[in-house]
Amino acid sequence: MADWIIVVDDDENNLMMAGHILSTAHMKVTAMKSGRDLLAFLKEREVPDLILLDIKMPGMDGFETLTELRKLEKAKEVPVIFLTADDKSETEAIGLSLGAVDFIKKPFVPEVLKLRVRHMIDLDQLQRNLAQEVEKKTKENQILFLHIVSSLAAAIDAKDKYTNGHSSRVAEYSREMARRFGYSEEKMREIYMMGLLHDVGKIGVPDAVINKPDKLTDEEFALIKKHPSLGAQILGNIEEKPRLANGARWHHERYDGKGYPDGLKATDIPEEVRIIAVADSYDAMTSYRSYRKVMPQEVVRGEIEKGIGTQFDPTFAKIMLTMMDEDTEYSLREKKK
Repeated sequence: MADWIIVVDDDENNLMMAGHILSTAHMKVTAMKSGRDLLAFLKEREVPDLILLDIKMPGMDGFETLTELRKLEKAKEVPVIFLTADDKSETEAIGLSLGAVDFIKKPFVPEVLKLRVRHMIDLDQLQRNLAQEVEKKTKENQILFLHIVSSLAAAIDAKDKYTNGHSSRVAEYSREMARRFGYSEEKMREIYMMGLLHDVGKIGVPDAVINKPDKLTDEEFALIKKHPSLGAQILGNIEEKPRLANGARWHHERYDGKGYPDGLKATDIPEEVRIIAVADSYDAMTSYRSYRKVMPQEVVRGEIEKGIGTQFDPTFAKIMLTMMDEDTEYSLREKKK
């Protein structure tokens, strides 16, 4: 498909000359006589590969046209080359500051016009291809990272014989709460990974303590209480995702400041961690344990309500309650082994 160029100039001779020169280079050319015509045209049509835009035009000059052009979302990245007979350096400075990629002097030199346009289109395409490749690799790396995180979360859950997918459920509940709260897709992905890894510090807690069916001694509970700090140390080594450590360190903090390890209170606890804290407690109550079955939904609801403003952030606790109200089949829980 031929490259498409729009040429905007109030001088009909310039339009005819530019059209002829570029057509001989097998380019499709659309001629327009004003910036207003260009803007009206692009509001209804697809954008071209490149725009040649005269600076000095009656009504709306090239600078004003480019300023308005960049307000059109679909035209933000279209390369624009200014056409000018002005040799003043300040003219070029203004044009470049507005986002023009080059200047071509009038009257046109046919070979210069063709080469400048061809080089700019090729450069723009190269940049777009590079951006697409970077985006592709970034997505591949995100998927790989998520697979690694998921495998690590499964290993953490396997350490506790009384849990079955706890980390993945906490991650799912947290992501849904974040969605309902209005988080962006990127933030939802981040909180999902934080949920998957919130218990990573349990790697450093002895299996005998984690799997003890009886009540823990004070010494054993002290070991359990070390897992948030240990998890934060482990995740703190991931420099590319520094916020992951927050979920591990503070998911046992309480809204009233009576949690651990740092006794943070209310909004001192990062927002996403306040979400994970609700999801973590909910899943603990809706999972099987050695000493009990899954708690009845109405009992879980009562515990969440009782914890509003003390254990839990009121906003996120209420979102969890809404999710429970919608869960008429009580499917948001650990399935029987």
